Amino acid sequence: MTPVKEVTIRRSDVSIAALDFGGVGPAVILLHGLAGSSQEMQPTAAALSNEFRVILIDQRGHGRSTRRPADLARKAFVGDVASVITHLLPGQQVVLVGQSMGAHTAFLTAAAHPDLVDALVMLEGHPEGKSQPRTAQEIGEYFASWPSPFADTDAARSFLGDTPLAAALIEDLESTPLGLRPRFDPDIMQTTIAAVHPPRWQEWESLPTPTLAVFAENGLFSDEDKAELIRRRPGTLRADIPGAGHDAHLDAFDLWIEILLKYLRETTTGDFRRQMGPVARTQSFSPETIAPTKLT
Repeated sequence: MTPVKEVTIRRSDVSIAALDFGGVGPAVILLHGLAGSSQEMQPTAAALSNEFRVILIDQRGHGRSTRRPADLARKAFVGDVASVITHLLPGQQVVLVGQSMGAHTAFLTAAAHPDLVDALVMLEGHPEGKSQPRTAQEIGEYFASWPSPFADTDAARSFLGDTPLAAALIEDLESTPLGLRPRFDPDIMQTTIAAVHPPRWQEWESLPTPTLAVFAENGLFSDEDKAELIRRRPGTLRADIPGAGHDAHLDAFDLWIEILLKYLRETTTGDFRRQMGPVARTQSFSPETIAPTKLT
């Protein structure tokens, strides 16, 4: 297996950290959600790396990228992803795979830079904004409530719990002389997610990129939300993961990888392109139907 390389891309006043898993197949870039980092996407990267060139990005304000960037607009996040692609994969198109906020970044990047993005996978992501104005504030207040820094991993586990998400957050804690602290600041998270909330239907409806939307049965979005996403862009493929939560890449890992690999394998073949054309046909399927057959 090719050693994982740590890479830093510098853009004006920020540094964007990336992990390059190497490989010689089609390029796939993974984008984490709010308050996450490339750390939580590494199991997904490992599962793909035998067939694909996989790169993970710490989005600004997260992980090992600049912790407190001045610009937290969606356009800045999109520019970061585009810069990583052009620096590490010049002249190539990539498949963007994102979860939650990362899915939002991925689809906006595909909309703004269709020349760079060959296909798109959105796990628990949606163009619709939130109607509750306090949502972003409540998220910021929650992160501010953490008794950070934690004395040790046991203290962090006592507060955060023993869920797959908690385990990922604990593994990503940064060691400091005062203890373990998260690799993000609450106010930056609040501002970041507030920018995600306004609806972006115009970009979604005009998106030219073949797209798979993956939803968790117990995730953030209602049946109406999911149906609206497909109705507004009928060329979108959809998969549902039964029993999973919003962080399905962690709590339903095997089913997530099964769906993701099937889509990636078929999307990156000429046969898929000839059958589906520039935009894939609508298809709703469950993991029980994910066999080594076409998505048609």
